[in-house]
Amino acid sequence: MTFGLETLDLARIHEQALITLVLPGDFPGTRDRMVRRAGIFFAEAITPIEKSHRTAREASLHSDQLNQRLRERRADLTVSNRQLKLEIVQRKGVEESLRKSEQHYGRLLEESQRMQEQLRHLTRQLLLAQEEERKKISRELHDEIAQTLTGINVQLAALKAEAMVNVKGLQKKIARTQRMVEKSVDIVHRFARELRPTVLDDLGLIPALHSFVKGFSKQSRVHVRLTVYAAVEQLDNAKRTVLYRVAQEALTNVARHARASLVDVSVEKLPHSICMKIRDNGKSFQVNRVLNIKKNKRLGLLGMRERVEMVGGSLRVESAPGKGTTIRAEIPFTNGNRV
Repeated sequence: MTFGLETLDLARIHEQALITLVLPGDFPGTRDRMVRRAGIFFAEAITPIEKSHRTAREASLHSDQLNQRLRERRADLTVSNRQLKLEIVQRKGVEESLRKSEQHYGRLLEESQRMQEQLRHLTRQLLLAQEEERKKISRELHDEIAQTLTGINVQLAALKAEAMVNVKGLQKKIARTQRMVEKSVDIVHRFARELRPTVLDDLGLIPALHSFVKGFSKQSRVHVRLTVYAAVEQLDNAKRTVLYRVAQEALTNVARHARASLVDVSVEKLPHSICMKIRDNGKSFQVNRVLNIKKNKRLGLLGMRERVEMVGGSLRVESAPGKGTTIRAEIPFTNGNRV
């Protein structure tokens, strides 16, 4: 067994030993006894070998069964690996599709942001063009129309003097015409101030605010308290114009919607900016709804916000029941310099 011999090998050795060592020269009776003893010896010697071979055969059979199971398991693993590879390929395809989709939506987002920026730029350009056009119309109304109407009034005064000699009725007609012309001049002046007050360009923001607040209080019967930081005049023309328009729009909204009796308008200095606050004691409104709703009637709020952001500032609107509405516009100093 140590040398790996089989049963036939052992039987062959046993037979060779009998022929070579025992059988020659013995008597027949002795040979028969020796052969029987040798048979018994061989049977006893071969028994453990047979048992070992039986165990080996059983082990071999068990091993074959295990190998079969392993082969079946290997085949199952091969199928699973094939399916796994297919799933990996499919997942990679899905990941690639997701990556492409992400890139696509990223490009769409960038395009949307670019279009929004373009829209914002166009809006700012529109506001600038609108401001320039208002300035031009204001100058034309003041320099052309008002002067023409004043000339008509002078001529009518001359006619009135001449008519004193001849016809009484002519004096009344001329006087009535003069009053109409004076009223027209006042309307034109008010219209010019609303479009673009010349005092804003000629004298500055503070006189322009005082003039507007005075006219507003007289027309709306709403008391306005105005406090202005004097060095605000050192801001550039664009930023002073924005502050004036914010005050104009805010007070216009107060007259139309707030039902307020008192408005505080203040312009003060902050560490890095100029702050204008317009606070009224009127009724409140839902700020987010008004700013976000389509086709709302308070487009002045959107215009104010756009104007302030155009010069690098920020606008905040707060409104609460019993506290009225506060509009706060902050505009940075020119080129980062303090005034």
